[in-house]
Amino acid sequence: MYFYNSLNINIMNKEIRNLEPKVLWNKFADLNAVPRPSKKEERVIAFMKKFGEDLGLETKVDKVGNVIIKKPATSGMEDRKAIVMQSHLDMVHQKNSDTTFDFETQGIEMLVDGDWVRAKGTTLGADNGLGVATIMAILESKIIAHPALEALFTIDEETGMTGAMGLEGGILKGEILLNLDTEEDDEIGVGCAGGVDVTATRKYMEEGCSKTMIGYSITIQGLQGGHSGMDIHKGLGNANKIMNRLLFEASQDCGIRISSIDGGSLRNAIPRESVAVIAVEKPQIEVFLFEVNRLITEIQKEFQTLEPQLKIAIKETQTPEKILDTDSQELLLRSLYAAHNGVYRMSPAIADLVETSNNIARVLVKDGDIHIGCLTRSSVESSKIDLVNALRSCFELMGCDVKISGDYPGWEPNMESPILKVLENVYEKMYRQKAHVAACHAGLECGILGQNYPDMDMISFGPTIKGAHSPDERASISSAQKYWEFVVEILKNIPKK
Repeated sequence: MYFYNSLNINIMNKEIRNLEPKVLWNKFADLNAVPRPSKKEERVIAFMKKFGEDLGLETKVDKVGNVIIKKPATSGMEDRKAIVMQSHLDMVHQKNSDTTFDFETQGIEMLVDGDWVRAKGTTLGADNGLGVATIMAILESKIIAHPALEALFTIDEETGMTGAMGLEGGILKGEILLNLDTEEDDEIGVGCAGGVDVTATRKYMEEGCSKTMIGYSITIQGLQGGHSGMDIHKGLGNANKIMNRLLFEASQDCGIRISSIDGGSLRNAIPRESVAVIAVEKPQIEVFLFEVNRLITEIQKEFQTLEPQLKIAIKETQTPEKILDTDSQELLLRSLYAAHNGVYRMSPAIADLVETSNNIARVLVKDGDIHIGCLTRSSVESSKIDLVNALRSCFELMGCDVKISGDYPGWEPNMESPILKVLENVYEKMYRQKAHVAACHAGLECGILGQNYPDMDMISFGPTIKGAHSPDERASISSAQKYWEFVVEILKNIPKK
């Protein structure tokens, strides 16, 4: 049931529904009325199943929750190769700290800002909602020419790729897969990085806080954040690394004691915010405030071009009851300082492509438990293992239990792909210039799907989306028009069997 948004969906997103192409933006507005955070896709699965059944199309939900909808070829296209059009149903759930929003019960509230569609203080869900909306519009259309079509809507792409991993071989019959999850409209994707989660955990002894101590909170806000794959090369601020830098210096200069740290959230998002509660001995307060404010000024100066909205605030607060034992605090701060974050290696084979990187995405220290979550990406398996081993060594030296999970493969480029040639030709004819053929550092599902469908010819493309995985996510209106025309023309040009 979708009563939580069905009454006001047309009012809330009326401006969006009037954008061109209306068929695309209306389906996107319909989709964005349904809560669909990763790991909580029950509502959107039911929504998509009903959508297919209402169209009278063969619709199936597989054992992991992927939705497959099949539509026969339109008249005159029966002799073309069957295609799979694929996008993921889930979205990254990120919001600004001053935004009140429940991703599990509310639909996304959108607005038009010049050439951009944005959300009000949250992620927009254009990644990969515009891809989903595209496929919905084609399934519903009675006038768009296309070959036999299988629509594959996967789940949980953003936090584990478990939908793609769980898709069984033999379900799909299509020979060509069109993945609609690339985020630049002049780019044709032919490869991507694989990834793996690195999680370090450790217990610590809690000590009572001295009566001679005063509590302070340190809050980091205003960082851009963004996609931990597509944006990792930009040198953006990582709230967890910045917080650790502050705490390390304060620990060395005036012996502060940590009570708690809560930084970042999702592995695939560069952390934008962090909050730490600490205790400072009264005689050290003046030195503490002077030194930390000096360091804050230095950090803001370093990031003034990339992160002009960065805010770091120190505020006196209630003195905490418990703090970390000194040994655990020292090991934590030094290990986080040493742990690699950002680009690890650029590709020697493909210009300007990040080969291997790590995102220190989550740091949670509270109630006797330390939790550190990372996402390591690479298009080269041996390089990925090398960085994982470096991180494992760093965290094991501080006494952590390190778990490696969620490993998924990259997608190896095939420059001789027949569908690549089709897209290159269509793009050049339509726009009088060559498309940018590239591999990306994000994790697309093509590599995983290719394990069970090794003979399927795969390609990726999409409209221009900026700031994915952050509340600054925005989709270009003019690009969506260009992209829609490109999709329709591609479908006309699918080769014969």
